[in-house]
Amino acid sequence: MEVLHPRCAGLDLSKSDAKVCVRIVSSGKVRAHAQVTTWSSMPAQVLALREYLIGQRVTCVVMEATGDYWKPFYYVLEDAPFEVMLVNAKDAKNVPGRKTDVSDAAWLAQLGAHGLLRASFVPPEPVRRLRDLTRTRTAVARERVREVQRLEKVLEDAGIKLSLVASDITGTSGRAILEALVGGTRDPAVLADLSVKSLREKIPQLTAALAGRFTEHHAFLVATHLRLIDQHDAAIASITGRIEELMEPFLPARRLISSIPGVGVLTADVIIAETGADMTRFPSPGHLASWAGVCPGHNESAGRTHSTRARPGNRHLKGALGASALCIARSKGTFLGVKYRRLARSRGKQKALVAIERTLLTIIWTMLTTGAFYDEPGPDWYTRQHPDQARDSAVQRLRDLGYHVTIAPRGAA
Repeated sequence: MEVLHPRCAGLDLSKSDAKVCVRIVSSGKVRAHAQVTTWSSMPAQVLALREYLIGQRVTCVVMEATGDYWKPFYYVLEDAPFEVMLVNAKDAKNVPGRKTDVSDAAWLAQLGAHGLLRASFVPPEPVRRLRDLTRTRTAVARERVREVQRLEKVLEDAGIKLSLVASDITGTSGRAILEALVGGTRDPAVLADLSVKSLREKIPQLTAALAGRFTEHHAFLVATHLRLIDQHDAAIASITGRIEELMEPFLPARRLISSIPGVGVLTADVIIAETGADMTRFPSPGHLASWAGVCPGHNESAGRTHSTRARPGNRHLKGALGASALCIARSKGTFLGVKYRRLARSRGKQKALVAIERTLLTIIWTMLTTGAFYDEPGPDWYTRQHPDQARDSAVQRLRDLGYHVTIAPRGAA
């Protein structure tokens, strides 16, 4: 097998150290010489490792994406005068039964020397910073949701059915009622009168929902949860402000992506942070969909196709796309909404959602490549493309319902 990198290094990483195998194939020799050393993950040792690899004149360094332990090594080595490859552990799986840290390092070096590995996508530093912020904001927002759920459990324990009447128990009306409960007010009528806007139309239901068994114990827990929710809100606002500063170079891409119905600014931020908004890294929409994990997998043997479930991908990007797909599924009067309902009838809701995620990525790839805003085809796009099929389908549905149908062109006698 051809050797592409006569001097190649493989790094097996852990939290405390790295096993480094430098594999050297001398000219005219068949067997390779391998030297394995151990380096601490402390910053000074990582810098010393960089100088060691430069001194060994390696042309390629391969490491597995092991948790977050690869980051201290990758960020120091990425600007060194050799190629650095971060690879998926699944692509570089060692022989079962012979797995040790040393053998893993040697195996990585051997695979890298023959060019048998694909490098994972690691965005440049500005995008990495943006990615850290959007992921943190998403995590804090999820914690806020959990805190609201804990608050609702306390109210259920107290017999307060506020969530049956108010869609958001931490909204303006809900917050005023909860703070009054914490302050000692127990009269349901007085509490219900604190509601504002449209919730005042439900004062009778609200009065009945607030006639519970709210005690000082519940007041303490509610106050605690409200304080934690406020802390989450402040953290989200602070992170969002920082994101806005780093998003300045990507504002044109954000405007393009958020022009798609069902894709908001927060989702656009996640898409930009995860992909880098640079579609030159993905040769086609299919490559982007495969990287994101929203396309069928391939598992064929002996002429038979086995499971084609979607392969694992970027879970942060998939989460954002999934939220947009759910929004699109509930939308009316859009092409994507109509497409979802067509697919849901024939393939089921879950596969239809994945198909919409794939469609969104195809649209985003095209928009970021061409610089054109989203052009809404309209909910009647399928009807315009196949008018005869739409007519026959409508007639057949009426016949299935037991009607005798005769159609004639509009205006005909």
